[in-house]
Amino acid sequence: MFTDMPEADLWNYRSDVPNPADFDEFWSSTLAEAAEHPLDVQAEPWESGLSTIDVWDVTFSGFGGHRIRAWLLLPAGATGPLPGVVEYIGYGGGRGNPLESLVWASAGYAHLIMDSRGQGAGHRKGSTPDPGGSGPAYSGVMTRGIEDPRDYYYRRLFTDAVRAVDALKSFPQVDQDRVAVVGGSQGGAITIAVAGLRDDLTAAVAFVPFLSDMRRASTITDHYPYRELGQYLAVQRDKTDMVFRTLSYFDGVNFARRATVPISYSVALMDGICPPSTVFASYHEYAGPKEITIWPYNGHEGGAIEDSVMALAALRKAFG
Repeated sequence: MFTDMPEADLWNYRSDVPNPADFDEFWSSTLAEAAEHPLDVQAEPWESGLSTIDVWDVTFSGFGGHRIRAWLLLPAGATGPLPGVVEYIGYGGGRGNPLESLVWASAGYAHLIMDSRGQGAGHRKGSTPDPGGSGPAYSGVMTRGIEDPRDYYYRRLFTDAVRAVDALKSFPQVDQDRVAVVGGSQGGAITIAVAGLRDDLTAAVAFVPFLSDMRRASTITDHYPYRELGQYLAVQRDKTDMVFRTLSYFDGVNFARRATVPISYSVALMDGICPPSTVFASYHEYAGPKEITIWPYNGHEGGAIEDSVMALAALRKAFG
C-alpha cells in the first residue's frame, strides 16, 4: 500500500526543515580541517579472478586523517582518461566484495566504492572502523554523537565521502573533469550531501535517498533506521530540540538547496523506510537541473535493476 501521500500531493509538498544560519561555515570549516591531513591515497592490486576488470584495494585519509578503505575497479588495461564514478553504500553496509559491483567498470568507467566507517555488518561486509566518540546512542549510527553537530556520525561519513572524490581524481586513469557520484538509500543521502558540498562534479544519481526531512520521517514511519530516532527520544525525552537542531546540519533538504550538479532521483511510493514525501522534500529544494523517476508499486528496492538502467543512461548523457 502507499505509505505516504498520493503522488499529486507529493508534487505540492514542501518541507519546513530549518536552514541553520551557520550551515555553510560549519561545513567549510569541517572540510578545511579534513584538508589539513594529506589525502595519501594508497592502492594495491587485488586478485579478483576477472579478465575484463582490474581491481585495486585502496585507502585514503578521510575525516580526522582516519584511513578509509575503498575498491577501485577499472576496465582491464585501461590507461584513461576515463570518466569516474564514486559509489556510496546503503545503511549498514560496507564496500563488500568487488565482484558485487561490476556495472560501472563494465560500462567503461573508473569506479571507486567507498567503505562506510563503522558499518558493514548489516549487509555487504565493511572493514573501516569509526574512531569517533559518542555519548548515549541507540543501536545503529543514526544517534551516534547526536548531542552536538560536531560530534555527529554523519559529519565524519559525509567528510569521508567528499574526500573520496579527491581520491578517485588522484588516479592517472581518471578524467578529473568527468566525475559523478551515485548511491541508494544512505548512499543516496551521501550523494546529495556531496553534490551540495562540491561544485566540480559532472552528475549525481540518488536512488530512494535516506536522511531528508528527518523530523517528518521520524513521525510517519516506524521502520528502521528512522525508528532509531524515536527509540532514542523515547528515553532521552528532553532532547528533542537538540536532536533536530543537530540533524538540520545533515538533512538532505539543506544540501539540496546548495547543489547545482545535474541529478537523477528515484522514489518509490510504497517505501516505508524512506517515505516518498521525504524524498520529494529534497527534490523540490534541489537547486540544480534535476529529474525524478517514480515507482508507484515498489518499496525500498525502488526500481532495482531499472534504477541501474536509468543511471547508466543518465551518466552516458552527462559524460558525453
